[in-house]
Parts: sequence; C-alpha cells; structure tokens
Amino acid sequence: MREISRQPIKVFKDLRVYQNLYKTALIVKKEILPKLPENEKYNLKDQAGRACIAPVAIIAEGYAKNHQIRAWKKYLYDAIGECNEMITHLSFIKDLYSDRVDSKLCDSLIETYTTSAKQLYTLAENWKSYKK
Repeated sequence: MREISRQPIKVFKDLRVYQNLYKTALIVKKEILPKLPENEKYNLKDQAGRACIAPVAIIAEGYAKNHQIRAWKKYLYDAIGECNEMITHLSFIKDLYSDRVDSKLCDSLIETYTTSAKQLYTLAENWKSYKK
C-alpha cells in the first residue's frame, strides 16, 4: 500500500478536504443552482446555496480553535452535518429536476460530499497526528 505524502498544515486552506469542498461549492453555485426553476428561489435553491458553502466556512472558522481538540472536533462534526445536508439537497434536485440539471454531475457531487464527510470524520478522530 502506497503512503500518501502530506504537506504541512499551516492554515485551514492547506487541508485537502477544505480545498475539495471549496471547489465543489463553486460547481454547485455555477452549474447546478442557476438551472433550478424560479419557484425554488426561496426554497431548495436558497437552502442548497447556503449549505454548499457551509462546510467550507465552518472549517475556516473552526480552524482557529484547532489547538482545542474538543472544540475543533465539534466544528468538524458540524461540517459533516452540512455535507450530509448537501447530499440530501442534491438528491432532491436530481430527482425533481433531472430535465434541467445533469444527473451525472449531481451524482459526482454527492460522491464528493460523501467522501468529504468521511475525510472530516477521520480528521476529527486523528487530529493530533495530522497536526504534527
């Protein structure tokens, strides 16, 4: 099994999971949300728009407390919850609006949020070793 090389984590932007979630939020904002109908403006579109950036913002905010393991873990677990919320929103979008959005793109984004949630969990459980 090949060991993955890790770069030192000096700021929250160094976290790969942050980078992946940031890129994913941009895709949701640019390629999914604009295609939703106007009647979803204050419902699914609004909720998914806020939820897609929430994990990134939570990681950024929580990183300031990364030296307080319990506090940092709570932020990471909250980010997992936001990933789960996005999985739900994207599932609804895919099922309700397959005529407007790319279903394969939705599936890919769902997979990214699923993987990110797993990465966040691993990060929370092993922060002391990651930090070194």
